[in-house]
Amino acid sequence: MVDPLSVDTVLAARGTDGRGTAADRIDPRAVGPFRLSAADSRTLRRTADDKVACLNRAGIASDVVVGASGRPRVQIVGNDPERALGTRCDLAALDTLTRSEQKALDALTELADACLKRQGREGVQLNSDLSWGDPAAALAPGEPGPMVPRVPLPAPVPTPREAAEPSVVTPERTGENDRAIASCVSAARSEQLSSYVASPALLFIGDEGGATLPGFDLSPANTARIAGAAALVLALTVGASVFAGARLVRPLHALTGAAQRMRDGEQPESVPVSGDDEVGRLAAAFNDMSAHRARLEEQRKAMVSDVAHELRTPLSNIRGWLEAAQDGLADPDAAFVSSLLEEAVLLQHIIDDLQDLAAADAGVLRLHPEPVEIRELLGQVAAAHQARAENAGVALAVTATAPGPALRADPVRLRQAVGNLVSNAVRHTPEGGRVTLSAYAHEEGDGTVLVEVTDTGSGIPPEDLPHVFDRFWRAEKSRSRRTGGSGLGLAIVRKLVEAHGGTVDATSVEGEGSTFVLRLPGTTPPGP
Repeated sequence: MVDPLSVDTVLAARGTDGRGTAADRIDPRAVGPFRLSAADSRTLRRTADDKVACLNRAGIASDVVVGASGRPRVQIVGNDPERALGTRCDLAALDTLTRSEQKALDALTELADACLKRQGREGVQLNSDLSWGDPAAALAPGEPGPMVPRVPLPAPVPTPREAAEPSVVTPERTGENDRAIASCVSAARSEQLSSYVASPALLFIGDEGGATLPGFDLSPANTARIAGAAALVLALTVGASVFAGARLVRPLHALTGAAQRMRDGEQPESVPVSGDDEVGRLAAAFNDMSAHRARLEEQRKAMVSDVAHELRTPLSNIRGWLEAAQDGLADPDAAFVSSLLEEAVLLQHIIDDLQDLAAADAGVLRLHPEPVEIRELLGQVAAAHQARAENAGVALAVTATAPGPALRADPVRLRQAVGNLVSNAVRHTPEGGRVTLSAYAHEEGDGTVLVEVTDTGSGIPPEDLPHVFDRFWRAEKSRSRRTGGSGLGLAIVRKLVEAHGGTVDATSVEGEGSTFVLRLPGTTPPGP
């Protein structure tokens, strides 16, 4: 039975205020006519806030607690109301009943008196905390009430006495008359609150007819079934974990083994990609790294071979001429010295290229930028390669707007980059062909300067075009001086352009020629 006027002491072992079930078993949340109006509650709350501020100034920690009826009360930390007696903070003002509370209390007194008169007893005057006897004693702050056992006023009308555990029946004077009064007060409260609370509810925990509800008892047979089901679930979980772990660990073992073999210097190899999960993507990334490492290793071997060949040829020539002069087979005349000088210059050129690449890789390539007239610079490059172009039967021309786009760069390094492109173009252009140098501003007006070197040579196959800027890479694998240089020229071009903050790319049509474009950050001229 769920009845707010007769709370089951088993279902509600402790009241809603946390201090235990009231002696009359009435739910303390049932306040009925003792509920304050909003205006009265606000007025009392302001008074309570003033009292708390007063106590706090006196060094007594306190706070305002609002009951179910909306009446505030001052709660002193430590639940010791006697500490407030020595202060000027008058807490008695909060004990004064409002008009509505006094009316409800008078009605409750009348009901209790009627009950007592039916028993042939004298009526009583109930105090604000529903005790009877001396009202001054009942309203004394912090006093537990020496007169009679007290039936507490529910949470709606909290007083300082309520802070002293008013919900617990005190053992003073438990005579027959007092028990009769307490019984009548309890009955009067139930009668007064009956129209303010919900009707009692009957809650069935089971079947109303008394039938046994279906359940699962822990008999030995059922316990065995539960243990068997748990063991089956555990076995399936372990099996699934082992299977998933094996699928996860197998490719990781393959990756670990391949990485260790690469560390030991063996040939890089690929590992199988099992799926599109994280491990699969890791395997794909490892395969890409392995392939890239293999390409780097091939380039390294080719570089060593090419460097050895490029250095061996001029050194062999120099040694041959010097041995011939030592044996008296050659005269150290001007032609002899010129030949030795040419081979020494070639050696110096290769060494300078390697040094430039090393400086660019280390980030210590020094540039000395200054304003550059691009048309003049292209003219200087063309003049430096004019003799070689004429010997090869190739026309060399410069087309650039005058005075040309504004550019700030290192003129020496820029001439070196453009010169490498021109030298490469002349080398791969047949007799009767044409190499053109041009420069112009970018159409988008962002200040970028484009420098182009276009030839009508043999062109570059599409499969070789992505590798033209790699070191020591040549489409023509022979080391003929006519068809291929050291393989460092274009790599140096890319490094020099990147050092200027630009980019370089190439386009080519096999059999028609190639175009190399340098994109350099220019200096945008000021507006009018």
